[in-house]
Amino acid sequence: MNLLHFSIPPAVRLGLVVSVLAFLLRIAPLPEFWVTLANYIGLYGLVALGLVLLTGVAGMTSFGQAAFVGLGAYASAYLSTVWGVSPWIGLLAGIAITVVAAYCLGWITLGLSGHFLPLCTIAWGISLFYLFGNLDYLGKFDGITGIPSIVFLGMDLSQGRDNFVLIWLFVIWSCVALHHLLNSRSGRVLKALKGGVLMAESCGVATMEYKLLAFILAAVLAALSGWLYAHLQRAVNPTAFNLTAGIGYLIMAVVGGVGYLGGAVVGAIVITLLNNWLQNILPALLGQSGNYEVIVSGILLIALLQKSPKGIWYWVDVNLSPPLLRLCNILRPPGVKKPLQGSGPALNSLSINAGSKGLSANTANTVNTKLPPRPRAQRGQVVLKVKEVCKSFGGLKAVNAVGFEVKASQIVGLIGPNGAGKSTLFNLISGVLPLSSGSIEFLGHAVQTLPARMRARLGMGRSFQHVRLMGQMSVLDNVLIGAHTRAHSTWLGAIFRFNQAEELALREIGQECLRLVGLQDVAQQLADTLSLGQQRLLEIARALASDPILLLLDEPAAGLRHFEKQELQRTLKYLSAECGISVLIVEHDMDFVMGLVDELVVMEFGNPIAHGSPAQVRDNPLVIEAYLGGID
Repeated sequence: MNLLHFSIPPAVRLGLVVSVLAFLLRIAPLPEFWVTLANYIGLYGLVALGLVLLTGVAGMTSFGQAAFVGLGAYASAYLSTVWGVSPWIGLLAGIAITVVAAYCLGWITLGLSGHFLPLCTIAWGISLFYLFGNLDYLGKFDGITGIPSIVFLGMDLSQGRDNFVLIWLFVIWSCVALHHLLNSRSGRVLKALKGGVLMAESCGVATMEYKLLAFILAAVLAALSGWLYAHLQRAVNPTAFNLTAGIGYLIMAVVGGVGYLGGAVVGAIVITLLNNWLQNILPALLGQSGNYEVIVSGILLIALLQKSPKGIWYWVDVNLSPPLLRLCNILRPPGVKKPLQGSGPALNSLSINAGSKGLSANTANTVNTKLPPRPRAQRGQVVLKVKEVCKSFGGLKAVNAVGFEVKASQIVGLIGPNGAGKSTLFNLISGVLPLSSGSIEFLGHAVQTLPARMRARLGMGRSFQHVRLMGQMSVLDNVLIGAHTRAHSTWLGAIFRFNQAEELALREIGQECLRLVGLQDVAQQLADTLSLGQQRLLEIARALASDPILLLLDEPAAGLRHFEKQELQRTLKYLSAECGISVLIVEHDMDFVMGLVDELVVMEFGNPIAHGSPAQVRDNPLVIEAYLGGID
């Protein structure tokens, strides 16, 4: 029994239990009406699950999922009625057509932001609806009839009760698959798409690929629902796949809790039962028929979302007793955790002691045998060469002819008054902004034309002037986004849990990076519960997780107190001297910088005005003029 407990993941155990329950309900003496409602709830829940992934996790709103339901339904309906192929072949064909369509539509539209993406989903949703209704071989608006039933495990699923088990098996195991996906390196990136695209790109992630992944997976779940619908109804027509249906699916996801896998099913249950109840009771109350349920349900939904804007599942999640809370923890997207009671250790208990404890040179790569470290540059080798770099914004020259070098194991400071162009130069070096002119070499290769993600993969890690973290993800999961490029498991491997050894290695790296910056005790807290100083340290840990050759730190000491800055100094010196990491740092605290760096570059109004050792820069008249207005 213990072997079973430890070898089968919790989500799989839950899936097995619910699957057995579905088989038992199949033979239970339930009224046919309730079985039919349960079938439709399952069909709607599949589409809503896709919207949880697409909208709740990845942050991309779609009103056009009903069109993908139609693709899955029509593909199988046409092939099974005209060509006489098996419905299972129709399923594969429907998924293939849906993947191609979703890829093409996603490639065109997912680069859009703001309200443009939802508007595009409305446009192609309407277009596909009219395409279904105007093609002769699809029966135009009359649709296709005489669709054969599905044969499953030797049983002909010709009745609604017969389809019940198959529908809910798909729902249950889709939830399990998404849970495993979201608890992986791919899942962490999917969650980072919601407001963290720039950060993810700077960690080496090709975010467009993951946007397409979320879009395609959501479309495939919709097509699967359409396939089941076609062979359950034995007939299809475009009415079921119009824009109104697409809006309805999104409402289900939002009402249930668009950030929760369980919310998709809860939303489908609530909306389906509510509409059915209102359709029965309103004509009796009003004495006339009509679509009054739309008006009343709209009012009720507004009231519900006023009470719990994050959905029913969120409200249940924060009010449940412990046994049911454990169920919520399984169905909640991994990495999205409830805040712990209290805020963990106070910042004044921070201990950054890498330099004082005599750690080995391989500490930052504590699991080298599993995920080998990046080859280091030889001491004295030029790691970064910035040559005559310029950046203009219209008529404003933010950076003008700046040039310097950073050698292996060297710490170089970049200082200057506010508005000197330091952060702009950082963005030029890391690839966030394109150069106007000049060149940047990293490890001897020209990188000025490479995007940020490619520079990160070559060995640049960075923090940001304004902290960029995923606040509703745990501290550890934020760090693991930085380690994304060190692993190679795929989203498909994550679904089937082939990634467990690699995931364990990543988590060991993440824990070690947190220990280096003194945050190991808050690894499971939400990132937005940390103080500003802790958040800056978390960004350093995330950058270290990528095993960088060059570490770009933008004001890392802001928000730290005096002794904490001293500890951070010791850590950065340790990383430079013992781990071979080069550091380029922007900082306003002169005491912190002077006691840390080997060389300083001083900028004023975008121009370099001094370059040399801290002692040379301190006595430079131009620097004194820039900071103090003159010696007098």
